Amino acid sequence: MKRIGFLVVMILGGVEVRADEGMWLLNAPPREVLQKRHGFDLSDEFITRAMKGSVRLNNGGSGGFVSAEGLIVTNHHVGADLIQKVSPPDRDLLREGFLARTKEEELKCPDLEINVLQKIIDVTGEVQAAVKPGMSGVVAAAARRAVISKIEKESLERTKLRSDVVTLYQGGVYHLYLYKKYTDVRLVFAPEKDIASFGGDVDNFEYPRFNLDVSFFRAYDDGKPVRPDHFFRWSETGPAENDLVIVTGHPGVTNRLDTLAQLEHRRDFTLPYLLAHARQLESLLIQFSARGAAEARMAAKDLARIANRRKVYAGQYAALLDPKILAGKDKDEKAFIEKSRDAEPWKRIAAAMKTYTPLEKRYALLERGDAFESELFVIARHLVRMRDELAKKNEVRLPEYSDARLASLRLRLFSPAPLHPELERVKLAGSLTFLAEHLGVGGLVGRILDGKSPADRAAELIGGTKLVDVAPRQKLAEAGEDPLMALARLIDTEAREVRKQFEEQVEETIKQAQTTIAAKRFAVYGTSIAPDATFTLRLAFGTVKGYDVDGLTLPYTTNLDGAFAKAEKLAFREPFDLPKRWKEGKTKLSLDTPFNFASTSDTINGNSGSPVLNRAGELVGVNFDRNRHGLVRNFVYTDVQARHISVHSLSVLESLRKLYDAHALAKELVGK
Repeated sequence: MKRIGFLVVMILGGVEVRADEGMWLLNAPPREVLQKRHGFDLSDEFITRAMKGSVRLNNGGSGGFVSAEGLIVTNHHVGADLIQKVSPPDRDLLREGFLARTKEEELKCPDLEINVLQKIIDVTGEVQAAVKPGMSGVVAAAARRAVISKIEKESLERTKLRSDVVTLYQGGVYHLYLYKKYTDVRLVFAPEKDIASFGGDVDNFEYPRFNLDVSFFRAYDDGKPVRPDHFFRWSETGPAENDLVIVTGHPGVTNRLDTLAQLEHRRDFTLPYLLAHARQLESLLIQFSARGAAEARMAAKDLARIANRRKVYAGQYAALLDPKILAGKDKDEKAFIEKSRDAEPWKRIAAAMKTYTPLEKRYALLERGDAFESELFVIARHLVRMRDELAKKNEVRLPEYSDARLASLRLRLFSPAPLHPELERVKLAGSLTFLAEHLGVGGLVGRILDGKSPADRAAELIGGTKLVDVAPRQKLAEAGEDPLMALARLIDTEAREVRKQFEEQVEETIKQAQTTIAAKRFAVYGTSIAPDATFTLRLAFGTVKGYDVDGLTLPYTTNLDGAFAKAEKLAFREPFDLPKRWKEGKTKLSLDTPFNFASTSDTINGNSGSPVLNRAGELVGVNFDRNRHGLVRNFVYTDVQARHISVHSLSVLESLRKLYDAHALAKELVGK
């Protein structure tokens, strides 16, 4: 396997790292690497099971089938918004936990879609042929969008499977992913929040960890539990130190193939803005949560999500502020340009980033919606745009309204999940203030505020909307107006215009340049380099091991006793308290049972809930986090101290059997 420079060898603190890098495509698996490095034969049967046993949850996480009756495991934090949505008005299942002792007791999620990959088809030739030499950015973008919409629609009609064209290698490759889709998904089990996220924000991205970060759901089809073609058997032994483990999941976004100009722009413009936005929203949610128990419950999902996002951005920013990271990128980019004898694509990308700089905030605020941080506004915007877009031919619509994607969009739009107007008002007031801070109060911002303060304008909009309830929402999709829809329409012309500028002057320029770079990269390396992550199914692998940090040697695994010891040391103070069930049941447990473990596998956000498998394809763990040293992995891979952290399979069985009286669930996992 040929690689040079930045693509394989990274210098961190003077240490040369040759590591188990890669989030690999299942139709281009790393057979040779696994055989050479680990003596493991990655068989077709293993790959098929990995593909059809893995699950993508469209709220942003991964999971896997773990029984013949459609049982799915994922993280508690992935399932948190669903657990909150199915909680009765008088119960907080997120905090107190839940167990369905029979299938009849399982709680149906109102708007969860899960996808199970069935097939991958290479459509690169068809997509790339649509963009002709000499096309302007406007024409090229429209041509590519049209052919992708056509491919997806024809595939959906032919196969009845969800059909997504995925851009890989930054436009060098296009694959059509075909998924079975399930929308009847029911909650089976969730532990208490205090043990699922023990340590809370304090320990987020840290290690050692003591988290039962799992939840179980069941997929149904036509009212009956799904009988998956493949599922992962639950290991009753788990991993040992230095074992090979393979992770199947859906990593979100990486930037490892970005150019130096793109990474410098991310450091100097994108990340400072994103951090400011996350910090402002997090502060609002903390203040709202402090009002009382009811408010804390309302905000819990958003607060956890935003706090996590803020830490991710901070880790990325720290990585790009490290001169060694960008110096390594600069060195290897220059070497590759010299080898290819053509610097023009890199120059075009650098120029596009300069074009993007004055557009970026306006795009983020108006089109991405950072100025309108409200689920109700998101609904309003979709209702407004659906009316406009569905009147057009499929090939010329905005992609999110294409025929192939409408069913998934409608599932979210018309969800009966509860919304909280008071929380929506606070978030909208804060984001309108953020809008004024960044764009001033004249022009469009003045029209948005309509002569009122952000707080008063948000109160007026949320107080007047009918979109909180599903029935009026469905009527408004066809006809009529609403205060939030009027706001969405007010900004739509400028939002569409800045989107058009971004797509045609920035995104399209970058795509065409990256396609050229990708062709050069393929000529040298073939597919020996994994593409950047795209929230599609990948295989990653590594070894189970601890690491040295701050003069300490951290073991590869923690145990149940460690959770009690840490809670006692910190006097059971939030967020290091343990549920009553755990404190009272301590003597029932085998305290030397492994709890969490660390490995070098290449994972990022989106891998939350990923099955962690051994050589036999058995599930030995459920991935739930990275440590802080792993936040650099968005840009480069290292295993010096970077680790991914998983819940050990034995800790799940031990707690189900001895604390939750969930013997039937444990039996379903292990078959006895």
